[in-house]
Amino acid sequence: MVTEQAPTTAAPPSGAGPRRKPRRNLAPWLLLTPAGVAVLLVTVIPIGFLLFASFTDYDQRSLFTGEFSMVGLAQYVEIFTSGEFWKSVLRTIWFTAAMVLGTIVIGTGVAQLMTRVSAGVRYVVTVILILAWAMPNVASSMVWNWLFQPGYGVVNWLLTQLQVFGDMTNTAWANNTALAYIAIWMLVVWQAVPFVALTLYAALTQIPKDPIEAAWVDGATGWQVWWKVIMPFLRPTFLLVTIMSIIWDANVFNQIWLVSAGGPGNSTSTLGVYAFKKAFVGFEVGTGSAIAVITLLLLVAVTSVYIRNLLRSGEDL
Repeated sequence: MVTEQAPTTAAPPSGAGPRRKPRRNLAPWLLLTPAGVAVLLVTVIPIGFLLFASFTDYDQRSLFTGEFSMVGLAQYVEIFTSGEFWKSVLRTIWFTAAMVLGTIVIGTGVAQLMTRVSAGVRYVVTVILILAWAMPNVASSMVWNWLFQPGYGVVNWLLTQLQVFGDMTNTAWANNTALAYIAIWMLVVWQAVPFVALTLYAALTQIPKDPIEAAWVDGATGWQVWWKVIMPFLRPTFLLVTIMSIIWDANVFNQIWLVSAGGPGNSTSTLGVYAFKKAFVGFEVGTGSAIAVITLLLLVAVTSVYIRNLLRSGEDL
């Protein structure tokens, strides 16, 4: 009868001490340090000061004397009871929706067009889109002002030559609310379409051909192929470009300020322009900071929707 023997463990060599912990690798932290310092300087600290200033009565006097008082939530109470603030909120919402819708629709059309043209034409379109996207919005806004200038503006001259709206030579677009919105909308959409078009085109090139060909064989129409086959593949990309467009368009300031300065009156004043006027025109820095904090919280709420959907899509994989 064979008896099993319990396995024996080798005794540690004499004089051996406790096992040492592995040394922590500091290389990743050292590589991240420059980026972390940059984020701290240009993002974290300004947001912290913005939040602090929103609870103070910092104004023009404080700029010279450095004296200010803590007022708690008084700034926020004043803002939420202001009719002009809620008008700015409504302007921001509907104008952002108009810009995002225009950007997505036109960008989708351009992306679809790029899949149907020759390689040479596609290369030219790509270069044009990148050049439009790379142009600084301050420079493009100044050029836009020249194009729509009354008296000698190219757009007014062209519309007059078409004889559709009568004599438009001396039309001041910035002095008319509807025309100002149209000019700003075209400017913002013109600069936003390249990002959406190139992103969607890249996504379209990754869609497998077999489901599309099978749909055509089954007798599906062009719209059915797009909506039932292509759209499910593009849904994450559409969500990304939509959220990014909402964030960018809600923060549009340069184009509005340089084209219409929020006028005529305050009819084109969105939250960004309203906060700027409060902080740097009326020198109510505390109130302007509170408006900026509210805008930041609204955008964080919108961004959280994208992050939640992104996490859900990752769980479904």
